Order: sequence, then C-alpha cells, then structure tokens
Amino acid sequence: MWMAVVALPLLPVVATLVFHYRERVGALCQRVFHRRKRSSFAQRSLERRTHSFVLMNSTHGQPESVLQTFECYSQTQPTCSIGQEKGEFLDSAVSRAAPLQALELGTHCGYSAIRILRLLPASGKLYTVEQDPDTADVGEEMILVAGFKHSQFQLLVSPSCTAIPQLQPQFGVQSLDLVFMDHDVAEYLPDLRALEEGGLLTKGCIIVVNNTHLPGAKEFLRYIHNSSHYSVCFQALGMQEIRYQATNTTEELTVTLSNQMVT
Repeated sequence: MWMAVVALPLLPVVATLVFHYRERVGALCQRVFHRRKRSSFAQRSLERRTHSFVLMNSTHGQPESVLQTFECYSQTQPTCSIGQEKGEFLDSAVSRAAPLQALELGTHCGYSAIRILRLLPASGKLYTVEQDPDTADVGEEMILVAGFKHSQFQLLVSPSCTAIPQLQPQFGVQSLDLVFMDHDVAEYLPDLRALEEGGLLTKGCIIVVNNTHLPGAKEFLRYIHNSSHYSVCFQALGMQEIRYQATNTTEELTVTLSNQMVT
C-alpha cells in the first residue's frame, strides 16, 4: 500500500519522460523484442539441425543409439541437450527413484526425456512439459524415434505454470516420484511451490535441478536450504539432486493420538 502511495505522485513525471523520450524508449523496446525473437529463432534452428542429424544417423527404436548420436553430434556442434556427463548424473537419480510417475519441465530436443524413459519401470510414465510448440514437435519425434510409445509418455505443450495444475484433473496424476527441472530457472521456485500446493510430491520424491549455478536460481536454492522438507543429496556439474522428505500429516496425527492415549 505504501509503495502505491509513494509511486502515485510520480506517475505524471514518468509519463512526461516517456513521452519526451518516446523515440528512444520505442527503439529500446524494439531492440529487446527483436533480440528475443532472434534468440528464439536460433534455438529452434539449433534443435532442427540436431534433430536432422539424429534422425539420419541413429538406429531407430534403440534409445542407446539415439543418445549416442546426440552425443556424437555435440562433440563438434552446439546442441540443446544436457550432454553425457549431466545425463549420467540424471541417470543415477532416476535409478535411485525408480519412479512410477515422473515429470520433466523442459522437453527441449527430447534427449533427457529419452534418458529418463529408458530407466522407468515397465508401468512407469513420464509427463514432459514444453511451452514452445515447434520445440515440442522436435522433442516428441525424437522420443518416438528412440522407440517409446505414447502410452509411456505424455507431452504437454504449455507453460509449466499451466501444465502443473492440469496434471491431477486432466491426467489423473496423484503423486510424482521424480521431477526434473530444466526450463527457465526463474520458474523453478514458483513451480516447486505449485507442486507442493497440489500435493503432487510423494514423500521421498527426488527432484533433479539443472543450471543451479545461474543467478536466477538463487531464490530457489535459498528456499530449499531454509526448508526442513528438503535435503540436497548430490550436486555436481551445475546440477543438484534434492530429496523431498516432508512428513505425512496423517501419520503424524496417528502418532500424536496414540501418544495421548498412552499418557
């Protein structure tokens, strides 16, 4: 409230400055818009080139061949995949979690989704989220090329903030055993809170987070550090494996009532 009171008298001044320097402000906005547009186009172009190489040089239906082709390409060309070293970090977390329900935020070119899918139990399923439709198409085709079926994964083409609330009502997801965050680091904390509020994290759920070295991840890491519900199990290569260890409220209530009856 006090900020609104302070800011309100300044609005005419700000409006006057914007009007006076409207050409410069307009030019600045235009540069920002085109820079983002070029960045988005470059990302899609990168994914398309990677997609073409993997499509032509891998053995279809064999996940290991598809992953190796990704890695071969990345030795000489920039790619959108997390790469072999980070991939092995992710593999270890998936093996420990043995998840029946897994969530990936940031499908990208499909590389990490393939790594996760090949380690899921027979009845396991991956929900992978990608907000860019073109990128989602590339990622989905790579997953299918690796030999996985739509019954084994569900691709959600939407921002993570929209996808997470849809998991329970639209897809019947009651809980998640593994979450892999590899999207916009600024969304890590809001999305984690959304998962908490939706009751989607099982006790012992493993959360793997990429790019924790980036400045945008500071608030997320501070939240994890200050919460008794999380513990960092492993960290390397700008990645962290975090375990959700919130106590079950029903169990706590049962223990409390039992203690009261004894006393």
